[in-house]
Amino acid sequence: MTIELATEDTAAQLLAALRARGFEMAQVSASESRRCELNLAHNEPSLLRSNVSHRLAATGIVGGRRASAEGNRVDAQGMQALVEELWSAAASAPVDEANAVSTAQEATIVRGAQEADPAALAAALRELLDWRAANTPAMMMEEALAAHVRVRSHTLTHAPGGAGSRLACDLGWCEASVFGLAREGGQTSSFNGAAGTADALAGLPQRFGIARMMRELVQQVRTQSLGERFVGDVVLAPGAVEELLSWLMTQLGDGPLIDGSSIYRERVQQPIASPLLTLHSRWDAPGCVPLTADAFVAPATTLLDAGVLTQLTPSLYGSRKTGLPHRPVAAQGWELAAGETPLADIIAGVQRGALVDRLSMGDPAPNGDFSGVIKNSFAIRDGQVGHALAETMIAGNVAQMLHDVRAVSRERIDGGSQALPWLRVGGLHFS
Repeated sequence: MTIELATEDTAAQLLAALRARGFEMAQVSASESRRCELNLAHNEPSLLRSNVSHRLAATGIVGGRRASAEGNRVDAQGMQALVEELWSAAASAPVDEANAVSTAQEATIVRGAQEADPAALAAALRELLDWRAANTPAMMMEEALAAHVRVRSHTLTHAPGGAGSRLACDLGWCEASVFGLAREGGQTSSFNGAAGTADALAGLPQRFGIARMMRELVQQVRTQSLGERFVGDVVLAPGAVEELLSWLMTQLGDGPLIDGSSIYRERVQQPIASPLLTLHSRWDAPGCVPLTADAFVAPATTLLDAGVLTQLTPSLYGSRKTGLPHRPVAAQGWELAAGETPLADIIAGVQRGALVDRLSMGDPAPNGDFSGVIKNSFAIRDGQVGHALAETMIAGNVAQMLHDVRAVSRERIDGGSQALPWLRVGGLHFS
């Protein structure tokens, strides 16, 4: 299938307008998104809707001054207004010689189902409703959806003396999410949710950890406090593992690298985590694309190789600002390699601790120190999962937690843009 020319023509017109206005370097993107979505509210079908949206995004650089803007008008007047907005913003921007755009990047990516199947979306949600009624009737799905998304986009760049970049995508995927709580009598659990992307949504209750989340919410209607302070282990479910990886990715990116707060800037090719951890890219997963926001093709990468950090991830700007090698990475698409230990055996090895579904640790200190709340969690004592916990505090250091991973589960939850196992981490302070 070839990509339609509308977004390419629009991008080319916008780029020409920026050059005519006087911008020396520019990056433009034109995209069209089509979404077909079926919603549930309070365990009942509520809405079937389809919409089409357009987006223009542009960055212009003149005299080392950079400005960016977005709009949704794709006609000539809308483009001209966007160009003038950029010109005005650039005039008051600081001069920074690190500003630049990509050159000589070429890619055309066509992947996934191009057309929505409303009947299949309805069947997926019907299966979910039937599963809830049979297995977790106390679970209230406050909101749920099944959707098909198609995105077509073109990104073009211009820089003096260099070949411009030309990146095109035509992507289709399905996505689903469930959010709610459980209620029995006058008591309720806390809220929780699960979501993900896939090529199709058949067997929806068993995807994205939805069934597990719904069963655990029913068990979390009645909670107990921890009752004492101790140092123990956490078994982090994939949702909590995501929080650890998010902190790590931030440490490897522009902000901390530029301001000097990253604890990993001088640690490339050194072990920064347990040898049980290997983190690969999965740019080809549904809803993901191997392109960066600054218009580079992102090559497949292994970011952690048995705990060894293989690279940092500065953008083009971050690289020029710091002198570090430029390593393009896409916005999403990661998988943590599965381990060899069944989850049941991991739990059986914990003497005192908790099984944690959500980890709310706010913004850890630059060195990784944090104190946070574990939510939707269960106590573990002598290798047995016990009562659901009322909100319980844990404290530790995120960087140390990556080192202190003692086991990685054989099981993973595949959410499309990420596939993550359960991790057992030692040495956390409970209160």
